[in-house]
Amino acid sequence: MSERETDIADRIDLADEPIVPEPSHDEEDRLTPDFIDAVIEHVEADEVAQARALVEPLHPADIADLFELAPADQRQPLARALAELLDGDVLAEMNDWVRDEVLEALSAQQVADLASELETDDAVAIIEDMDIEDQREVLRAMEPDDRAAIEEALSYPEESAGRLMQRDLIAVPEHWTVGNVLDYLRGNRDLTEDFWEVFVVDHGHHPVGTCKLSWILRSQRKVPIADVMEREQTLIPVDMDQEEVALRFQKYGLISAAVVDHNERLVGMITVDDIVHIIQEEAGEDITRLSGAGMGDINEPIRFTVRTRLIWLVINLGTAMIAASVIGAFQNEIARFALLSALMTIVSGMGGNAGTQTLAVVVRALATNQLTSSNSLRMIFRELRIAASNGIVLGSLIGLGSWWIFGRPDLSFVFGLAILINNLVAGFAGVLIPLTMDRLKFDPAVSSAVFLTMCTDCLGFFTFLGLAALFGLTG
Repeated sequence: MSERETDIADRIDLADEPIVPEPSHDEEDRLTPDFIDAVIEHVEADEVAQARALVEPLHPADIADLFELAPADQRQPLARALAELLDGDVLAEMNDWVRDEVLEALSAQQVADLASELETDDAVAIIEDMDIEDQREVLRAMEPDDRAAIEEALSYPEESAGRLMQRDLIAVPEHWTVGNVLDYLRGNRDLTEDFWEVFVVDHGHHPVGTCKLSWILRSQRKVPIADVMEREQTLIPVDMDQEEVALRFQKYGLISAAVVDHNERLVGMITVDDIVHIIQEEAGEDITRLSGAGMGDINEPIRFTVRTRLIWLVINLGTAMIAASVIGAFQNEIARFALLSALMTIVSGMGGNAGTQTLAVVVRALATNQLTSSNSLRMIFRELRIAASNGIVLGSLIGLGSWWIFGRPDLSFVFGLAILINNLVAGFAGVLIPLTMDRLKFDPAVSSAVFLTMCTDCLGFFTFLGLAALFGLTG
């Protein structure tokens, strides 16, 4: 074969090879914009096979990221084109709002098939946010056993252990031997494949202990399972709030835990992988709620975000008017000494910052059960000591600084003293407000910051302007 013929043959072979796409991930393991654009372009051009070829090698979590990073108007076309790749694992990793948009592009039978692939808790997470009529249609399309399990889960309160738990677990009677357990695990093909421990139950299906797989594998066949199991266990009531469940896992270092009904019968289990999501979700909610920003999800519809934020902004407007009325009461003093109007904002701002620090610590302590009725008084005195220490240092620095700038020792004294007092107010309010809301069964992370700002602004203005009037400061 001539050199020209060899070159032509090589070109033909290269033409038959598939085009290698651009890297799908950047150096931080995120999907690249070019990759996302390439998938969308194939879908828009009705090149479904090429789009699937690009997406198929991705991990389920990355496929979920693809939908979340795609423009909202492209998500349903993507779902229809990539329906074969949308398995239960992908949906389980997907943002709730994005998943709702994707499910709208699928038929009830497709959603039912996807839900059937998942553990009960993940299937419930998919179905629970659907409209009632859509829920019924999907449930009708499911197998009777799967439908019964999901309907039972939906009967429990939202964000409870009943919604969170898995029904697929391994439970054996306490009179069995290790050999009986091994034969049962090896001979029953219908058992769940993913588990870390075996639950041991009595004749009434009440959990009496747990046995790790490692203990079973290292024990002789003739040994009774009751001799190798651990009788002390953490039982989760079916109606316990998911945040409290997460705290128990964190406190006792659990990998999995049995869930029991009101009759103390074993009905499911919760595993640590579910708890990781709960901890992340609850922590994110607390951060955004402190600012009145609602859920803080960038995929949340704008109308919901506007409504949530607007409510607290209106409340904040009311508290600002209260602070303005305090200033109005001292308008004569401000008119005589205009410098007061500039310095009073520093007093309220410093108090607000100090109070926010205290508030963040207290809300976290309440969320993790570090702060209870037994140590709340000690917490108040602790934060007051911290506020006093910070107030003395800040008041001294500000007093000396204002004396150097303005040359007014009387103004410097009033300025520094107001900083000290408002720091004490901030420390006290930063503890008392969330504690009070928690006692009244309100979420202390939701609106504590609004009321804290009102306290530090009103009392900061009142303290500074009141001291200025008391000492007769004039320009």
